[in-house]
Amino acid sequence: MIENSAYLGRYWHMLDDGRMQCDLCPRDCKLHERQRGACFVRMRQNNQMILTTYGRSSGFCIDPIEKKPLNHFYPGSSVLSFGTAGCNLACKFCQNWDISKSKDMDQLMDQASPNAIASAAESYGCKSVAFTYNDPVIFAEYAMDVADACHARGIKTVAVTAGYMHDQARRDFYAKIDAANVDLKAFTDDFYFKLTGSHLQPVLDTLRYLKHETDVWFEITTLLIPGQNDSNEEITAMCQWIRNELGVDVPLHFSAFHPDYKMADIPATPVTTLIRARDIAIHEGLQFVYTGNVHNQAGDTTFCPNCNTPLIVRDWYQINQYLLTKDGHCPDCGITIAGRFDQHAGNFGRKRIPIAIMEHV
Repeated sequence: MIENSAYLGRYWHMLDDGRMQCDLCPRDCKLHERQRGACFVRMRQNNQMILTTYGRSSGFCIDPIEKKPLNHFYPGSSVLSFGTAGCNLACKFCQNWDISKSKDMDQLMDQASPNAIASAAESYGCKSVAFTYNDPVIFAEYAMDVADACHARGIKTVAVTAGYMHDQARRDFYAKIDAANVDLKAFTDDFYFKLTGSHLQPVLDTLRYLKHETDVWFEITTLLIPGQNDSNEEITAMCQWIRNELGVDVPLHFSAFHPDYKMADIPATPVTTLIRARDIAIHEGLQFVYTGNVHNQAGDTTFCPNCNTPLIVRDWYQINQYLLTKDGHCPDCGITIAGRFDQHAGNFGRKRIPIAIMEHV
């Protein structure tokens, strides 16, 4: 059995008043002995930082990579996905709240070492392993160890994250990551503060860092919530920032909110809102803009930004047409398409396969 409670975490220092400050994320939790941070999974014990969820998962599934969502990272391939429990944000609209808001360690039924996870991914033919369902920032040490085990087997790693972390932890973490989908939840600090208990600037810092200081392939997702972050003005400002700070070829996904958690009284996002947002983004010059959680073939399709050829035609997570050349170019005009591509698309399709991971003893 894995000794979770004894795993020593990183990113902390002692304060003059005797408290321990966690340096993983901008929450800067200051802990007394036996106290846990806001994420609930990082705890001070015997004047050390303990990661209580190391080696423990809320479950393992094999998904299409497009579900993360990543449309430009080995399309059609399968990814072994898992998360733990807890979160360092407090989103009132959380759509995985039963996991991310859990304070019940019994939710973590599955145990697996980094080597067991990498071995399972290899056995199932997965191109990558994704840290998802809850934010991998809070189990960074576990994720980084899994990444090392995966890379030893030629398996890629994916982080699905809100991007809310401090600089040193960010540098250590993304040195182990091949691709990321970062939630840009809104483009006002008022939204971040009132609805997530966090702030916008650290997320923008993460996005700038990924673009300008790493080789990590990344895409952005914004969940549009009616009346909260879906105005033309806010969407325009966000798209202009992405264009100017990150570039026109960073894929952007607009996804649909459904009533959940503490915002069950807000209506679901209409398809027309996602289409409107996509139109704004394209008008602002972004080349790869997608709609999520709805059936909209134009919003699922990757078009050549130069000649408008439909290069990757998707139906939900199923790829129906793949025209990219083996080196990732448009076959009609020859322009390079930003992303990470193989000569052929994978054929995993839209299925989702729950699995159990067994430790070898």
